[in-house]
Amino acid sequence: MVTYRRSNHLEIVEYSDSDFAGCLDSRRSTSCYILMLAGGAVSWKSVKQTLIASSTIEAEFITCYEPSNHGIWLRNFITELRIVIGIEKPLRINCDNKAADLYSKNNRSSPKSKYIEIKFLVIKERVQSLQVSIEHISTNSMIADPLTKCLPPKVYHEHVTHMGIVHINDVLV
Repeated sequence: MVTYRRSNHLEIVEYSDSDFAGCLDSRRSTSCYILMLAGGAVSWKSVKQTLIASSTIEAEFITCYEPSNHGIWLRNFITELRIVIGIEKPLRINCDNKAADLYSKNNRSSPKSKYIEIKFLVIKERVQSLQVSIEHISTNSMIADPLTKCLPPKVYHEHVTHMGIVHINDVLV
């Protein structure tokens, strides 16, 4: 069961992660993201990327594309419902890849980013226009990890709890 906390202000927080070349057969990466609102997950997705990334920065940066689209849509939807006056802060996408974080804020390109498809470069524009903010977090804080890889049971339960997901038996006790 997903739980939410009462809040006077709504902030959409996103976690975006990938496992670079995780599929042993196709060498494609798995992208995943979680959108959090009021302390609970409201949307999540885990999918194999349609292209083969040539570097970790490419795999992680590509992964930020879809949650930025989804987050902007959700922010506009909440604003149109007039639940709150508006969500003024940039959407925060947490990413555990420092290079992707730095690349999103940098106006220059690098040799490793040369082959990123043009449609994914919209992320850089969204960061520069303050619609989206990509923030680096430690790998240990990446709560989207259960969507891309197997984790030790203790770490798995910690991440799932941070998503606002609780076991039904814990609620009924």
